[in-house]
Amino acid sequence: MPSPLDEKIWIGTAGWSYPDWKGFVYPAFHPRAAHELETLSQYFDTVEINTSFYRPLRAEISSVWLRRVSSHPRFQFTAKLYKRFTHERDAGRTDERDFKEGISPLMQAGKLGALLLQFPWSFKNTPEQREYLSGLLVQFREYPLVVEVRHASWNRPDVLKFLQDHRAGFCNVDQPLIGRSMPATQNVTAPIGYVRLHGRNYETWFAEDSGAELRYDYLYSRAELLEWKQRLEAIAARSERTYVVLNNHYQGKAVVNALQLASMVYGKPLEAPPPLLERYPQLEECSSTPAPQSHLFRCLII
Repeated sequence: MPSPLDEKIWIGTAGWSYPDWKGFVYPAFHPRAAHELETLSQYFDTVEINTSFYRPLRAEISSVWLRRVSSHPRFQFTAKLYKRFTHERDAGRTDERDFKEGISPLMQAGKLGALLLQFPWSFKNTPEQREYLSGLLVQFREYPLVVEVRHASWNRPDVLKFLQDHRAGFCNVDQPLIGRSMPATQNVTAPIGYVRLHGRNYETWFAEDSGAELRYDYLYSRAELLEWKQRLEAIAARSERTYVVLNNHYQGKAVVNALQLASMVYGKPLEAPPPLLERYPQLEECSSTPAPQSHLFRCLII
């Protein structure tokens, strides 16, 4: 049976354009007229914009993306804040202006569900770092903010109160528990709930020579997803909207797990990209025979 919370939960992936998704999520020879974002929006109702972390978006690109998902009224974007604010922490007024101009079409269209302030593990809960974060929350207060901190020193009641006072959401993460890494939580500090699943590659997570393909090459098991289903339902019960983002993107694993988790939460069959069904047998187990002349399969995880 569908959960009464299913209309409050958006599930999708971190990004949509990866070279290794060809032949896994998208056909190996993608037609020129087809756009990857438009294709992915057939299966999910949200996606987290990655490119905004590396450079401010251009407003005209944001407008193109809006047109690509225009046939999906429920669709929402989330976006990462530019890394010069969160990682390098040397951003100036020009960076702020460019970033805000770039995402303005999404805000004006009511399609920016959250702006994610993602900090690295090295960003620890000290008076200096707390002061910096406070300033950033004020600087971008006109947006629906969510803060991702990966060090366990932030997992404290006073921090949750601090975020609540700023009406900023807390990003609940799944990551390898190494040293004082943030454990799995189900915190809610704002109208927006947020969950990010990164995978659990303990051996390569902090390795200097490991690229994204190793760090995020992880496929969650059904049991691991069921644990998060329970947590995100608890989060959704205390928030107005909850966004769940799968970041284990290598070779489409985020799409596999997002489909599985969404099917668990929504309690109904979901369409899946045909190339993915060929690559991952665990989706084949829950797919029905497609209708004649259809390229879509349906999946139900019970």
